[in-house]
Amino acid sequence: MANLSQPEATNLAAGQNPPPEQQLQDHLDDHAFSFSPITLKKLPHLSDYLQDLQPTGPNPLDRNPFFHPSDGFYVNTSDIVLRQVACRLSPSGTIASPSHHLAYIRAGPRKQIFFDHCATRAAIVTCGGLCPGMNTVIRELVVGLWDLYGVRQIYGIKAGYRGFYSIHPIELNPKMVHNWHRRGGTVLETSRGGFDLTKIVDAIENHGFNQVYIIGGDGTMRGAVKIFEEVRRRKLKVGVTGIPKTVDNDVGIIDRSFGFQTAVEMAEQAIHAAHVEAESAVNGIGLVKLMGRSTGHIALHATLSSRDVDCCLIPETEFYLEGKGGLLEFLEQRLKERGHAVVVVAEGAGQDLIPRTTAQKEERDESGNMVFLDVGAWLKTELKKWWDKEHPHELFTVKYIDPTYMIRAVPANATDNLYCTLVAHSAIHGLMAGYTGFVTGPINANHAYIPLADVAQAKNEVNIKDHKWEWVRSITNQPDFVKSKQNLV
Repeated sequence: MANLSQPEATNLAAGQNPPPEQQLQDHLDDHAFSFSPITLKKLPHLSDYLQDLQPTGPNPLDRNPFFHPSDGFYVNTSDIVLRQVACRLSPSGTIASPSHHLAYIRAGPRKQIFFDHCATRAAIVTCGGLCPGMNTVIRELVVGLWDLYGVRQIYGIKAGYRGFYSIHPIELNPKMVHNWHRRGGTVLETSRGGFDLTKIVDAIENHGFNQVYIIGGDGTMRGAVKIFEEVRRRKLKVGVTGIPKTVDNDVGIIDRSFGFQTAVEMAEQAIHAAHVEAESAVNGIGLVKLMGRSTGHIALHATLSSRDVDCCLIPETEFYLEGKGGLLEFLEQRLKERGHAVVVVAEGAGQDLIPRTTAQKEERDESGNMVFLDVGAWLKTELKKWWDKEHPHELFTVKYIDPTYMIRAVPANATDNLYCTLVAHSAIHGLMAGYTGFVTGPINANHAYIPLADVAQAKNEVNIKDHKWEWVRSITNQPDFVKSKQNLV
């Protein structure tokens, strides 16, 4: 038995059970603990519907002068990545939470491949809005296919999904894409909408593409699921993979998506500018609107990084303007104490507070998403109306900064560039191994292959019960608007 403190020894002497923490420690001192069941998510493979499919041969990395494969270099089906690595143990030493573990196949090169380099025709497409790192992913796909597997037929699809059937593909090679990682945006160009499943798969078949790399956000991933399913229905030897691109970091399951860290870095610069403006004015408020339709990850992380923010508003939690505990009361107190304030608002926050016409309620963009109204412009107007009413003869200014297009258009920073290389090469290794209908990304810092359908349905929202959101509130000292509203009722 482990050594006990005096109070614990007294409890035992009196016949009382030791506290749960001590029971667990006693158990672990003498016993190993057991894992709860693990379910490995099945990953689609071309051989699932192409019964006669056989490997084309050993991985060409065996002959690559820059690689020296040794034991453990190649990944096999027994290498997995657990979805959740933080667990809670019961006093008996068993896993109490979670009760069931999910696992995914680990990403990486396989010893046997299913595509001959001479017969491989790869297509790369970018869809949806811009995001830092898109050109890096394209570059690394081209260079990886060319240098690692000897593929010479690599094509770029211009203008998003509609480019499959409306624009002739362009040939890509390492020399052409050499400096693309230093450029923002996407050289292949992009667009929203244009998804016509039959035309897209017909074009894939007519062009002889047998590997398709689709870079885009959650809407693009839902389209990729349909392409994969149609390819499988037609029994085509075509591998389909998605590479999640969402600057908002709202794609579920994976740790983060490429471009997110660059976005946070640029957002912090916007917050700094707003703070300087607010601090340099009498009763100045710096108002920054950041990207985040359904999630507030950029606003949250930029707030934590900056530490100059007085209030952070995100879509996952409500806020209100007037009344006790509201935003206006909080800002008035802040201006009295400091003479200035900085407010960060995610674009999806407060949409239910903004008056809309009937037509605006029905409006959708080309991807089918509801068109959001500008919460930053609305909030600026409301702040000015409030101050004019409450303090008509006092100086007041609101400096509104919307850095959205500046953030989307910049090249990826060093961290995101490295991430883009890893995710691109993982995607290549997966398709070459015959896997299809998957997304690649890091889970607990280990890259894995995840079924496309799972990623298309999953969301990565800010958990407002998590310590990170509590940390935000401790830095800003902003009220808990939900509790304040409940108290008013």
